[in-house]
Amino acid sequence: MERTNAPVWFITGCSTGFGRELAKIILSKGWNAVITARKIETVADLADGYESAALVLPLDVTDKAQVASAISKAETTFGKVDVLVNNAGYGYFTSIEEAEEEKIRAQFETNFFGLVNVIQAALPGMRKRRHGHILNFSSIGGLVGFTATGFYHATKFAVEGLSESLAKEVGPLGIKVLVVEPGPFRTDWAGRSTSRTPVKIEDYMDTVDARMKISLEGSGKQKGDPIRACEAIIKAIESDASYLRLVLGKMAYDLAVEKAETLKENFTYWKDLSLGADYPDAEQ
Repeated sequence: MERTNAPVWFITGCSTGFGRELAKIILSKGWNAVITARKIETVADLADGYESAALVLPLDVTDKAQVASAISKAETTFGKVDVLVNNAGYGYFTSIEEAEEEKIRAQFETNFFGLVNVIQAALPGMRKRRHGHILNFSSIGGLVGFTATGFYHATKFAVEGLSESLAKEVGPLGIKVLVVEPGPFRTDWAGRSTSRTPVKIEDYMDTVDARMKISLEGSGKQKGDPIRACEAIIKAIESDASYLRLVLGKMAYDLAVEKAETLKENFTYWKDLSLGADYPDAEQ
């Protein structure tokens, strides 16, 4: 019998990385977890010993019908979804110029439109109960752009903008939104999970190709600890704070602060031009 009084977490992308570690911690705390992945065999072991509290489902977030079915099964089994974790996603290394359209669109389908599919399926139940948390995994790459991952950044900047609007729409309904922005962590993001288009244009060898090699060689050696990150996420969800963003890891924190300062410098430098763009009789 499921733990009906315990919170229910619905997590996408549980085969590796943050999703997998978060599912393990949730179950160990005596809570309920809906564990999903495209290939169910990659996550079936997570339910061992937790059969009454774990619901393991196949889920491709780009398949709207499968998404709707998974949310329905979660609500039928546990009666609710308290925390929705949109973790499914992957990286794509390429120069902007050399990127392949099929790979660009595929990444947006998973990283952005897939996230939208799950949110839209979960919101009716959350609205009805006037309660819930939606946790969207972005990245420090949702705040700061680097070479070689421009289209990944584009998907995560889209998640950031969507989350800001979502928080304002559902906040009055008792639903909280949290955007998680990790830096480099020892997940599979820069390894098997990453798609890539080799750099062939010589002009990009010192920028795009160099960054690509550094990232791939550093996979598995990052300073970020996924378990500590997941524990931080749970603390943020349990807190009464209403802040939208949670940056994870020192590198991400430093880059985020630097970006905020750079934005302020940018806006201040062009202040006169900015204000001068209004009609002369407009209130300043």
